[in-house]
Amino acid sequence: MAYAKYFLSEKKPALNQKRLKLIIKQALIEDTGKGDITTNLTLPKNKKIKTKIIAKEEFLLCGIAAAKEVFKTVDHSLNFVGKIKEGKQVHNKEIIAVISGKASSILCAERVALNLLSLLSAVATKTAKFVRKIEPFKTKITDTRKTILGLRELQKYAVRIGGGHNHRISLDEMLLIKDNHLKILGGYTKLPDAPSGYKIELEAQNLQEFKHALNLKPDIIMLDNMRIADIKKAVKIRNNLGLKRPLLEASGGMHLGNIKKYAATGVEIISIGELTDSIKSVDISLEVT
Repeated sequence: MAYAKYFLSEKKPALNQKRLKLIIKQALIEDTGKGDITTNLTLPKNKKIKTKIIAKEEFLLCGIAAAKEVFKTVDHSLNFVGKIKEGKQVHNKEIIAVISGKASSILCAERVALNLLSLLSAVATKTAKFVRKIEPFKTKITDTRKTILGLRELQKYAVRIGGGHNHRISLDEMLLIKDNHLKILGGYTKLPDAPSGYKIELEAQNLQEFKHALNLKPDIIMLDNMRIADIKKAVKIRNNLGLKRPLLEASGGMHLGNIKKYAATGVEIISIGELTDSIKSVDISLEVT
């Protein structure tokens, strides 16, 4: 339950360094295979160079520490100097970092470092757009489990950098009873006994299911793929009962063009799979100076 206590909290956990190292190690094995034969056969063994990572568009920077870790993993003697801090806006043609040292080491680390930096910056940038779009509403934008295999923890970190919040990071963090559970069970009449500290969330796809879920008093009710008009009614029903719980989460069909209308319904949470599963990496490059 490492992340469950941070659900919707303003205290946002830092990137897990142990997991980052494991991801980078596997990515380097995948990328280099038995070695960079092109570099090994064309460049002098101890050739030293100076390079810079340059932005080719505007975006919110995320993953600078991950990029540094890639270069240091390949060759600890490389000198990596970040020029822009994590979470800051980057402008086109701006220098993000300068790396100097052994040419073969820099070229070996280049692609993995840029892949992570460009992907995480894209997630943070998209999240920030959704967060800004719903101002001044206090609704929290959260991610989902629709992530790239093996990169969930890094993508969810990027969501936090973009001003969003994490829903459960894995299945062991909270009880979320969804439509398939209900189909298998044939419905439900009472909540399961949850271990201490675990939240319970129920999914409802229409107002009838919402009213039934409301009577069971879960921590959260997910209003899945419901019309905006029905979401407004659900919020009104909950509020007219004088209840502060359960929290209401809207999910399904949200995009930048309609997200503010969903936030205006009064739900506390909007979960968006697009933050992590429909990502076009930002454009950056590494150039030898």
